[in-house]
Amino acid sequence: MAKRILDSYASDFKGFTKKDLLESVAKSEGRVLMCETIGTIRPMLGDVTNAEFVSAMGADFLLLNMFDVKNPEIQGLPKEAPYDTVRMVKRLTGRPVGINLEPAEDDKMEETDALWRMSEGRRATLENAQRACEMGVDLILLTGNPGMGVSNEAIERTLRLYRENLGDKIILAAGKMHAAGILEEAAEQIITKEDVRRFREAGADILLFPAPGSVPGITVSYVKELVSYAHSLGALTITAIGTSQEGADTATIRQMALMCKMTGTDIHHLGDAGYAGMALPENIQAYSVAVRGIRHTYHRMAASILR
Repeated sequence: MAKRILDSYASDFKGFTKKDLLESVAKSEGRVLMCETIGTIRPMLGDVTNAEFVSAMGADFLLLNMFDVKNPEIQGLPKEAPYDTVRMVKRLTGRPVGINLEPAEDDKMEETDALWRMSEGRRATLENAQRACEMGVDLILLTGNPGMGVSNEAIERTLRLYRENLGDKIILAAGKMHAAGILEEAAEQIITKEDVRRFREAGADILLFPAPGSVPGITVSYVKELVSYAHSLGALTITAIGTSQEGADTATIRQMALMCKMTGTDIHHLGDAGYAGMALPENIQAYSVAVRGIRHTYHRMAASILR
């Protein structure tokens, strides 16, 4: 039986199967912290990757945004063969690693900041998902960056494709942190109970919802209902702060953390937009302390990756 993430070390994560990792999250009872980073921009500490930085601040799970499986780039990493990029991140951090892939529809894309411009290696194709598996990725999150034109219908269609072809090789997560360029799926229409049912039936192991207070109209009661429904279907959940509030003050972060805890979520996500590339380090620690206290926060921060 898998240990809960709170008690797991790098050597445990290395041996976890997909089933073990999901069980480990569930056993932690809403005290798992996932931090998102962007590797294509200069790291906050220059020659130390943002992935290493968020791990040092208490992240249990890493999520690489803007990660192109055909041209992988994580600035701050030692020189490594591109194909081994994910494995190098895992060796340096001792954490499980997920990536975002985006089922973007070209005719629905909006003009947006050049930072978010789509590349072929970020698209949610079967080829890219298979390559991610081969690179050592533990989780694929089907979602959308700002303006990318990612609809819930496209997410569902891709989930079915991945389930049929990848089986038990990788954890499949799905959902949106904001409208992602689809205005008719904004606010309370970002994800509904019907979407939850369809995503779960299509193969999602984990459902992602916007954190209460992160998107207009998204309240604790609204997300709590979705979380409870997802749990009734046997899925785990992520509440995500993907609206740049990961760069807010620590008092706001603590409030959002407790609201997310009230929803019953399994995984707490902090996005990559502090100054840019990762959440503010003080907010990662403040969020962690709010949902699991000093002991578990410092345990994760202090544990050597050689254990």
